[in-house]
Amino acid sequence: MARPTARVLALLELLQSGGLRTLAELADRLEVDGRTVRRYVDHLIDLDVPVESVRGRYGGYRLRPGYRMPPLMLTDDEALAVVLGLVSGRRAGLLATTGAAHETAIAKIRRVLPERLTRRLDAVLGSLAFTESPTGARTEALAPDSTVLLTIASAVDAHRPVSITYTDRDGRGSSRVLHPFGLVVHAGRWYVTGADLRIGEDRTLRLDRITDARTLPGTFEPPAGLDPAQRVVTGFAAAEYQHAVTLRIDGTAEQIRTRLPATVATVVEPEGQGWSRVELRAQRLDWLPAVLASLDLPFVIERPDELRDLVAALADRLAASARRTT
Repeated sequence: MARPTARVLALLELLQSGGLRTLAELADRLEVDGRTVRRYVDHLIDLDVPVESVRGRYGGYRLRPGYRMPPLMLTDDEALAVVLGLVSGRRAGLLATTGAAHETAIAKIRRVLPERLTRRLDAVLGSLAFTESPTGARTEALAPDSTVLLTIASAVDAHRPVSITYTDRDGRGSSRVLHPFGLVVHAGRWYVTGADLRIGEDRTLRLDRITDARTLPGTFEPPAGLDPAQRVVTGFAAAEYQHAVTLRIDGTAEQIRTRLPATVATVVEPEGQGWSRVELRAQRLDWLPAVLASLDLPFVIERPDELRDLVAALADRLAASARRTT
């Protein structure tokens, strides 16, 4: 039977707090019996942790005087994985712990990391933002290279330009100089938003497509009032995809946003009650009919005509299924 590692580590933490701990006290704190505590102690001794047994009426267990646990030895990749896993899990509501437990866990890890790595992790956490992911639109998670991530995060923190090697969606590689404004996690993917000096425009680039990043001399001043997450959201809604779609929907912006979030479409709600104007760009249209049907609101397709045909085809399939009895 596998040893309950979490309780063995909890025992070690109790002993590290100092002093002599009685068997009864340890059993009560760990919610096990005395024989199980002795097994946990044997496990720590097997790991070369010097646990001493003190016999007698007031006996118990303690760590050998002067013993200290060695520093937590994590590589850059491992430290990133642990800390960002805690941050991302808390942000996504995946951690079944209190906010205090999340914060203290990160604090404990930071305390035992080398100062060099702590500074770089702080730069990542200070430059990182999250967006609200579109409903049901989470993409395949593609982790960026840790060296690239740490380099760009440090550049964001210090307002330093970076030279990057980037591969676009068509597989074309290029060298660019970027003024990075911030890091954003959107729908499971990592992005950097900033000014691309090669074309003189602001760009949002996927971090997993950056194969090399080097900090350059000099500094820059980011735009005042900058919100990197909002910049990424609006950039996706206005991206130059193949199809330009314009709709009129009889509903409020709040109703429409439940299926067409800000990362997908722009919604202009008229003064008072009325039909909202919705505009979006898409590389494909086949996903839109089902989304419009799920809104359950009257709508008018202004463009393109191809979308009308797709909606009509979906309606025919639904009607045929509704009439089918066997």
